[in-house]
Amino acid sequence: MTLLLLIITQYTKVKTGIKQAKKDKFRKELKMTASEMKIQIINYPGAMQTATLGLYEMFLLANRFAEEHALAARFEVEITDVAKLATQKRNNNIVILPPNIVDEYFLAPETVLSQWILKQHKQGAVICAVCAGTFILAETGLLNNRPATTHWGLAAQLETLYSEVNINSEKIIINDGDLITAGGLMSWMDLGLELVAQFFNPAIMRQLGKHLIIDTAPREQRYYQSFNPRFDHGDDVIHKIQTHIQAKFHTRLTVASLAEKSHLSERTFARHFIQATGFNTNEYLQRLRIQKACELLESTKKTFEVIAYDVGYEDVSACRKAFVKIIGLTPKEFRRRFV
Repeated sequence: MTLLLLIITQYTKVKTGIKQAKKDKFRKELKMTASEMKIQIINYPGAMQTATLGLYEMFLLANRFAEEHALAARFEVEITDVAKLATQKRNNNIVILPPNIVDEYFLAPETVLSQWILKQHKQGAVICAVCAGTFILAETGLLNNRPATTHWGLAAQLETLYSEVNINSEKIIINDGDLITAGGLMSWMDLGLELVAQFFNPAIMRQLGKHLIIDTAPREQRYYQSFNPRFDHGDDVIHKIQTHIQAKFHTRLTVASLAEKSHLSERTFARHFIQATGFNTNEYLQRLRIQKACELLESTKKTFEVIAYDVGYEDVSACRKAFVKIIGLTPKEFRRRFV
């Protein structure tokens, strides 16, 4: 029995020693990598200053927590105007294009910025873009045939200008290795946490989130988006049908009845509707009804069963299934989060 206990004790010590050695090796590698992390935030015309400065300060705070955990990990952060890029010789590990708050510079960025981004990427930098910053990244061509996100309200415009980009505006963050994009205006915080988790470690990221009182749990942009269909497409017939749907969404509407109202054949009507709105009739009606359900969940105390009926569903389970598919949350989770 004593011999067995001795063997177990020795085995435990050896196993603990191996774990500690792996841990020390990991920390050593982490220190080597993270201590070399140079981040450059591009303060382009119209860039959101709260994001630009907020990211800068977030990384400084991450450095402090890393030091408290005896990690040599450090972010060396610099904010730079576009005018200074031509003469700059700094090679970065991470480049960040913040969101846009004023002006429309992101729709026609200077060539010097695009060329500089391409150079940094070629030298191994991870290029990050937030919200409208994704337009600047797309202009370089780096996002061609690559997944990306942007603010849900800008997704259609991004798709029109850069059709080769695989846009998924439901996501808050899309980390595709050398390219990272983030969705809405405030998703710069999600990007900051993502970079801290990736280049420091998740524990530092969680501590940072708790300190800043930021939710570090996974979330999606579709939790927050609203269905705002286009009415400026120039098709008067479809505009009239959209107005009709807006008023009668809670009633039984079919493609056949809408086509008849538009004085078009079903096939012609369906083609015109998709061209004008980007959705087929059933998808459009479903998204509108779910948007109305969200509004009722936020503004009333009605049960979801009643709301489902109010927005035009006869089958509550079908409404719930559509709600989860579009919003990414159950009605109960949605009400808990937003009410």
